[in-house]
Amino acid sequence: MGRKSDAKERLLEAALDLIWKRSYGVLTIDAICEKAGVKKGSFYYFFDSKSALAAAALHDSWFVDGREKWDGIFSASTAPLDRIANFMKTVYDGQIEVQKEHGQVLGCPCFSVGSETSSEDEAVSEKAREILGQQLRYFESAIRDAQAEGLVAPGDAAEKAKCLFAFFEGSLAQARIHNDVSYLKNLPETTRALLCGHQVAVAG
Repeated sequence: MGRKSDAKERLLEAALDLIWKRSYGVLTIDAICEKAGVKKGSFYYFFDSKSALAAAALHDSWFVDGREKWDGIFSASTAPLDRIANFMKTVYDGQIEVQKEHGQVLGCPCFSVGSETSSEDEAVSEKAREILGQQLRYFESAIRDAQAEGLVAPGDAAEKAKCLFAFFEGSLAQARIHNDVSYLKNLPETTRALLCGHQVAVAG
């Protein structure tokens, strides 16, 4: 029996890597195949288009790999505000390593490709929205638990989560634009202050 091909997995990994480091718009099937070490005929055996591959790559990055990490960070066994703070610290530490390896802060691939394809590629954009929506619910759950413990003022937890998630993704986008991880350094303290109604210190 011949060796089972891992061509599909290599295509998925190559697509996500190139989308993250470059952009979806400039990415070509030839570039994906070259990075994956896969012939173009094999590409079309698995995927109808670049769009189909990109949507599948985003899907796997979350449902196969990413969601389990979020489950650990946002475990109910951790205090609700600590879940959010720990997540922010994990992102900051991760982007430091990314910058060391690639010379560039790369931010969130799902947010980046979702922004880029919002009016250009519905299949990819829809997958990005689905994943970001699931990530948002981790924030909402933590905020609801914090409200139940009297740590966060009562109110619409879903709206609070949207605002906090937008602040986080905006900070991540700024870090990528400026190639500067300092935009992320104080996120644990800043997000806690925003949720608890404390004054946020601004560096002079």
